[in-house]
Amino acid sequence: MTANQAGYEVTSYTDTYPIYELKEAATNSRVLICPERGGIVIGCQLQGQELLYLDRDTFIDPDANIRGGIPVLFPICGQLQNGAYEWDGVRYNMRNHGVARQAPWDVEGQSTDNGASLTLSLESSAQTQAAYPFNFKLTFTYRLKDGKLSIEQAYSNLSETSMPVHAGFHPYFAIAEKNLTYRSDAQQALDYNDNQVKPFAGPLDLNGLVESVALLDATTPEISFPFGEQQIKLSYSEVFGTTVIWSVEGKPFVCVEPWTAPNEALNHKKGLVMVQPGQALEASFTIELKD
Repeated sequence: MTANQAGYEVTSYTDTYPIYELKEAATNSRVLICPERGGIVIGCQLQGQELLYLDRDTFIDPDANIRGGIPVLFPICGQLQNGAYEWDGVRYNMRNHGVARQAPWDVEGQSTDNGASLTLSLESSAQTQAAYPFNFKLTFTYRLKDGKLSIEQAYSNLSETSMPVHAGFHPYFAIAEKNLTYRSDAQQALDYNDNQVKPFAGPLDLNGLVESVALLDATTPEISFPFGEQQIKLSYSEVFGTTVIWSVEGKPFVCVEPWTAPNEALNHKKGLVMVQPGQALEASFTIELKD
């Protein structure tokens, strides 16, 4: 356990897997992180309110994709046509949302200086290279401070060639209502239900939709949406140029997902970030609750 006089605390316990808990007493906030299950956040209580949905059965099952929390998406967001892409003339198969969300991450450190924080890392392996032929290291610091959760990211290219990165997050917010108004300056949205680009003015009704809707052209890297009488605000680095909104009929969640590019970026290359050898893409993502 790590604690300090400012009321920040980092503790760990076991709940099927090792869980790390970040606490901030002054704001009645806490964040739960499971390194072994893809470095995923499984709980985010800000100002005494739990923001995230979690299907516990999928969390406990080591072979299941976790439905809930904040899955990490890398090196793709979404899915690939026929589950495959071609790079330098070679065809590779990759599961939806990439290789990071199923892999066990390493704990690199924890601190109560400048908030309560936990730093995790994931390095490439033979298993990841079968789907994604690059040497990489991801280093994420999850920081709880001033009632906000920030995820500070570094995507390091340890290869000798340029490395394509299509990264993002898949937060499941505990919101049953599907018809919400989103505060964003985006004016266009790609509806993956019919693959049409449509005007976007804020209101979006997910009722009856199977696929997601992607906001394409926001100039301010943030979005807000209702959570009871308050608003959840997401803010992120400008590299996250696409925001995907999705839900499932009858399930009490809405996903609002910052991505660095639209779906299929490894195939169509639009918006695909290329990280040079020996360099790192650095980014941040913050979640807060506003009145």
